[in-house]
Amino acid sequence: MADDHGTDALGCYGNPVIQTPNLDKLAAEGVRFTNAFCTTASCSPSRSVLLTGLHNHANGMYGLEHTYHHFNSFENVAGLPELLAKKGYRTARVGKFHVAPEKVFQFQTVLSAGQANDPNALGRSPVEMAAACKAFISQPGKPFFLYFASDDPHRSNGVLPNGHPTFNSYPAPNLFGNRRQGYPGIKEIVYAPDKVIVPPFLPDNAETRAELAQYYQAVSRLDQGVGQLIQILKDAGQYENSLIIYLSDNGVAFPGAKTTLYDPGMKLPLIVRRPGKDQKSFVQPALVSWVDITPTILDYAGASSGTKLQGKSFRAVLENEKAAGQTEIYASHSLHEITMYYPMRVIRTPKYKLIYNLAHELTFPFALDLVESSAWQSVQKSKSNIYGQRAIQQFLHRPKFELYDLEKDPGEINNLAQSKSHQEVFNQLLTKMKQFQKETSDPWYHKWTYE
Repeated sequence: MADDHGTDALGCYGNPVIQTPNLDKLAAEGVRFTNAFCTTASCSPSRSVLLTGLHNHANGMYGLEHTYHHFNSFENVAGLPELLAKKGYRTARVGKFHVAPEKVFQFQTVLSAGQANDPNALGRSPVEMAAACKAFISQPGKPFFLYFASDDPHRSNGVLPNGHPTFNSYPAPNLFGNRRQGYPGIKEIVYAPDKVIVPPFLPDNAETRAELAQYYQAVSRLDQGVGQLIQILKDAGQYENSLIIYLSDNGVAFPGAKTTLYDPGMKLPLIVRRPGKDQKSFVQPALVSWVDITPTILDYAGASSGTKLQGKSFRAVLENEKAAGQTEIYASHSLHEITMYYPMRVIRTPKYKLIYNLAHELTFPFALDLVESSAWQSVQKSKSNIYGQRAIQQFLHRPKFELYDLEKDPGEINNLAQSKSHQEVFNQLLTKMKQFQKETSDPWYHKWTYE
């Protein structure tokens, strides 16, 4: 698992500049999904969904777990490591953790403490992370589940004299974990800002390009760690036996992606290699959600959840490129930091996306690492009214409903919620969204009654 890695920075997803040879090779040997989505573009809630098969509003991890935010999943939830352990699997984690309580996400072996966004943590050194897993992987006997969670390519954080965290480096770029002395076993790949590809949702200026160059460097470092981990699997004779899944918790840490449910925040890389020697490689356009990850892993392990999960196994579309996929996926964001209340619910089909902004009267709140980014600060200081393709006021002040035709408007700029010619589509999607909220015991479903 990567931290804040979008599809914008992977060779196998079409970026000709960034160097990600190990992930590109994994994609060439497996299945690359082009319509894979997190359910919430925020770290702890997203990870809780991945490890439970339940949306954050159902498992209780409404926002960030660490320090004073203190969001925890409900203690009666059964996490993936516990379910696999009951099936006889050895379980271990290394790198970033950022979920709680331990009782729900209990791994038998903890290879590193995994403090959230700790610049000195092992999670920034992916080759060392892989080395820490070698003994666990090589142990004979029982099958294993390894949760390999990098801190890359999350933004670098520091601490102010008063003890508060900071990501501010303006006018210099944030370093995204890159450091002058490098990391053991890593060949640092440095990118020229004028060569990076600026996604349409970002402003194309010097500050953004400088930050993207640092982001690319962090992604290439992570890629080398993935390569080392795969080599350890091969050396242990476990590569052909293993289900290998690469994904990210949410999109890149720039305004317009992370913490939003626009596609740059929720449409993410998903690369899967199935067990076996001669696997057919293909690109899979079927819709897949992070709530489906736990059910899929349990399916391959022959394990049971014991309770009804909100996701479903996508094993069929993983093994057959022509299998029928889901017709829609759902997303549910509640908060990021404790002060950043902005619940959103989303239904997305291949063609349309409907966003329900439950607290639309509020100004959209910024995560600290986004508001302090040089990319955002540069636009603020320039007094521009536009950020990327979107008017800043449109970004900060959102209507109750947003409906987008993703085929005609991939940037999600032209809101069709009030369009007379789209009312049938709007009503169909809204009915399904309400049903989703009801079926998943969404606490915010109550708003439909009291409002």
